[in-house]
Amino acid sequence: MTLPPSNPQSRPPKAPGAGATLDQWLSWLELIHPVEIDLGLDRVLMVLRRLFRSRPAARVITVAGTNGKGSAVAALESLLQASGRRTGAYTSPHLQKYNERIRIDGKDIDDAALISAFEKVEAARGSVTLTYFEFGTLAAFVALGESGVQDWILEVGLGGRLDAVNAVDADLAIITSVDIDHVAFLGHNREVIGFEKAGILRPGIPAIIADTDPPRSVLQQAAAQKVKLKRAGQDYIVREFVSEGGELSASLQVDGQVIRLPAGPLPLQSVAAAVMAMRILEPGTEQVLLEHALAQISLPGRFERLEREPEVFVDVGHNPHAARWLCARLAACKTPGRRVLAVYAALADKDVKGVAAAMAPIVDSWYLAGLDVPRGLRSLELKTALAPCALSQVSAHDSVHQAILSAKSDAERNDIIIIFGSFYTVAEARSLLG
Repeated sequence: MTLPPSNPQSRPPKAPGAGATLDQWLSWLELIHPVEIDLGLDRVLMVLRRLFRSRPAARVITVAGTNGKGSAVAALESLLQASGRRTGAYTSPHLQKYNERIRIDGKDIDDAALISAFEKVEAARGSVTLTYFEFGTLAAFVALGESGVQDWILEVGLGGRLDAVNAVDADLAIITSVDIDHVAFLGHNREVIGFEKAGILRPGIPAIIADTDPPRSVLQQAAAQKVKLKRAGQDYIVREFVSEGGELSASLQVDGQVIRLPAGPLPLQSVAAAVMAMRILEPGTEQVLLEHALAQISLPGRFERLEREPEVFVDVGHNPHAARWLCARLAACKTPGRRVLAVYAALADKDVKGVAAAMAPIVDSWYLAGLDVPRGLRSLELKTALAPCALSQVSAHDSVHQAILSAKSDAERNDIIIIFGSFYTVAEARSLLG
């Protein structure tokens, strides 16, 4: 399945020449394929075989899931680095700079290395057409390969089975969660979506499913391929509780061991899955090292606090599953007399009513904002779509910027402002608030 053409041209433009800037390369990438999303591995594999004569020497960890992928990548990246391993990570999308998608030893790739990787992919692809994401994924493989890192931690972009990231076989796979999203490409129910995500599994490899209620399709695929599967809720337990001091605490219980988890901005199931992966990849790692590394994890845009008095948080959550998690996080922060003011902006292909329904129990006032990006909903379109939800205290604003200013004007010092709905929403908020 494909999206409508994003480039009506019959003949793609010429590639940037020597000395081209990163912005010029990225602008060109948006025009080289007739559709934005074109799932399938044939094109990617053809170019990959020209770029790599053999499988990359590094250990490959692939992470799929509806939500929580980026958190699992960040947690595992931190854990492996703490154990002395050199890591490379590939994630998507980015918040403010494309360079964020590729990290070498925890640092964003620089423009020169990224352009060099783009040039090598362009030289190898010949007449093969690639989407923006496919081209960028292959460039990430080139950059990670040239960096000499020991571990590649790869986040699937969409689904799993037909995603470009899946062109490289995993040594270990993580599926963080399975829920409804991207229905035009992945299907309308968890069983079909689970089958797509289970496509990252390989015969005999270890894998972790962080969803405590995984679809049968995932379990069936794991059994058929004799995957060494570790299941949340069975092989390990994640617990969250309030400590004696009134603070939120969390732990992972596995094989009689209790490991403290950071009860903060990242989904606990994703962090726990990273710890389980670490136990497989680097057995014998001391618990004190694990806990110290976990305490250092941060990930922009994931329940990230930007300001205090009032507290302002941003979150990239854009589907009902993510909204339910976000609602629970806010509920843990909300005290009597403290209001939650929500700035919400979304893309047109998202389940906005499902998101609003999930957040409605915690939100006192809504500030609906328009997104001036491809597929972005205008504020009045969003307000009309949410009319059946009967939300309280709703106002519409042309931009995220205007909605934030309005919410801040209305907020008391003790209130909470949450800005969420998409990467675009968070990127605009972070640019405004710093």
